[in-house]
Amino acid sequence: MNTQSTISARGLNLTFQTNDGPVHALKDVDLDIMKGDFVSFIGPSGCGKTTFLRCVAALETPTSGTISVNGIAPDEARRNRAYGYVFQAAGLYPWRTIGGNIRLPLEIMGFSRSEQTERVERVLELVDLEGFDGKYPWQLSGGMQQRASIARALAFDADILLMDEPFGALDEIVRDHLNEQLLKLWARTEKTIGFVTHSIPEAVYLSTRIVVMSPRPGRITDVIESPLPKERPLDLRESPEFLEVAHRVREGLRAGHSYD
Repeated sequence: MNTQSTISARGLNLTFQTNDGPVHALKDVDLDIMKGDFVSFIGPSGCGKTTFLRCVAALETPTSGTISVNGIAPDEARRNRAYGYVFQAAGLYPWRTIGGNIRLPLEIMGFSRSEQTERVERVLELVDLEGFDGKYPWQLSGGMQQRASIARALAFDADILLMDEPFGALDEIVRDHLNEQLLKLWARTEKTIGFVTHSIPEAVYLSTRIVVMSPRPGRITDVIESPLPKERPLDLRESPEFLEVAHRVREGLRAGHSYD
């Protein structure tokens, strides 16, 4: 097992000041994500799953505690292009082609035109969208748009991929298909992935570890090491091992009073 910590949080707290008083989004979060891990965060709405991801990405600043990415501060890691971020909505610019959307961060970072073209071709192949670089977002299905969004996050070849409920708005069949594709992509690229979801089956199917969080203030109530093999056909979800992990996640959510 890899012992190299890519993301490390200690005593992490984040309180938002609002007109209605303070909101305690994260409380005393201790977590290590190892290189090559696929870690899912699951819990009720408002439990701090996305807030933690945003702290990793230096999009939020903790009130207290420490967090490091590749051994350095998150804002420094951002400047080092340590991660790609995939949001809930694909967020593709409608006036740009799919290739143009993927090329955008590469243009901003000053990659040469030939390097841009090579990288766009490579990531489109990774997400199974070869030949779609000249299409516009409106010409693609929702699932294809999300794959293009993942390709954009992969284009500059960051070691860490942060994904905030990327498949939450898709129907179950498409979601299953993209879950399978994401596992293949992870196996091929060996990225470290942090993945936010509300779906117990999705968390169990995808992850090497599942972080169960409680309602506000967001605390970690359980970290579950998955016993499942790396090769995971969809029908694995009907196996006793899978159902046992899903049961533990469900019990962890109940223990956090997520249904109160």
